[in-house]
Amino acid sequence: MASHASESLLYGASFSTQEFLEIFNDHARVQAWFDVEVALAKAQGELDVIPAEAAIEISKKAYVENVDVAEIGKGISATAHPIVPAIRALEQICEDGAGEYVHYGATTQDIMDTGLVLQIKKSWPIILRDLLGIQGALINLAKQHRSTPMVGRTHGQQALPLTFGYKCAVWVDEISRQLARFKEAEPRVLSGNITGAVGTMAAFGSQGREIQKLALNYLDLAVPNICWHSSRDRICELANLLTQISGSLGKIAREIYTLQQVEFGELAEPHHQGKVGSSTMPHKRNPAIVELAIGLSRLIRAQQVAITDAAFQENERYSALLRVELAAVPEMMIYTGALLSKMRGVLEKLEVFPKRMRSNLDMLGGLLLSEKVMLALGEKIGKQTAHEVVYEIAMESFEKEIPFQESLISDIRVSKHLSAQEIGLLLDPVAYIGESEKIVDDVLASVQTTL
Repeated sequence: MASHASESLLYGASFSTQEFLEIFNDHARVQAWFDVEVALAKAQGELDVIPAEAAIEISKKAYVENVDVAEIGKGISATAHPIVPAIRALEQICEDGAGEYVHYGATTQDIMDTGLVLQIKKSWPIILRDLLGIQGALINLAKQHRSTPMVGRTHGQQALPLTFGYKCAVWVDEISRQLARFKEAEPRVLSGNITGAVGTMAAFGSQGREIQKLALNYLDLAVPNICWHSSRDRICELANLLTQISGSLGKIAREIYTLQQVEFGELAEPHHQGKVGSSTMPHKRNPAIVELAIGLSRLIRAQQVAITDAAFQENERYSALLRVELAAVPEMMIYTGALLSKMRGVLEKLEVFPKRMRSNLDMLGGLLLSEKVMLALGEKIGKQTAHEVVYEIAMESFEKEIPFQESLISDIRVSKHLSAQEIGLLLDPVAYIGESEKIVDDVLASVQTTL
């Protein structure tokens, strides 16, 4: 019976995806260990360190279907060792004494680290696929809404006009940087490690480096310069990378959540018939998917704390902290897969309401354009002086609920320099989007060169 959220029959689809569950489960973990043992045996067989026949037999039998994973789990509990029962299980099913050559000269951490990296490697193209899908969805939104005016907000308050395409271009550029980091991290993260007990390869004799190189080549993993049992920066880099990605997506999800509020009404996550917002209020159309995405982004960050704790190693290996990775890395990966999947679905079918965006530009009755008025008046009386004048008028307009245009026209300090017609033109929000459109074009052109 599943107890963890990612495997729950009730909530599993919220916290995981089938793709990631197939990569990060007990059977997949044992198979990853066996794959490392096979690569090691093949390399040693090729170099005549062990009989070639033994390497062939190990290769034939090293499939998780041939062992009882539950029994291995019981053995781990009984031995208090994280991998010896799996080695014994593989040894027992190998014939003609080939089992004697399983795990020849390796140490537990070699197999656990390299096996974990193999699991991460399987997830790598899935993460890349969904990140590219998210980037593509944002590119489409930026193109489509390049000129769609909306309110730009700072401190949660209306600030200045911009376009929704510009907002999306900010996200496009951010995701593009995450993709660049992801690709740059690949050779560092996807590195194996087969170096023996303290990393000196002593048990491999004089052929240790060649054994590791051949074995990791079989697994299509990078070969490290030196043992990284006690150097967890590779796993920390993965954790930091996933946290940054989740931060970007969590931020976008929070923005959609905010702008879906009825009082804003500018965006909405996709809705389908049968999606229920409330058990008691039938009218509700809740932002349930982005709410879940916001939660997932926090759960991913929480795992980063645990994973980075493992960086505080002692001597050549400190297993107390390495055990943290056993739980935290798969959990972080599974949550990341779910977050990417959810946000890709939201962004590919995001509902945008340009009419509401336009009407919200007029909500402050012209006050949104105070900067433009100040700059125009500043050309006549100086910018700092104009700021004080427009500030005083704006505050009075807000507090007394007088239309800003009316307040400006009636104030001699302004009307002496700006006509009523000029003031009216200055208060057009659509005419004050700056270089929003050109910036969108620049961002999209930059992204096209990197795709």
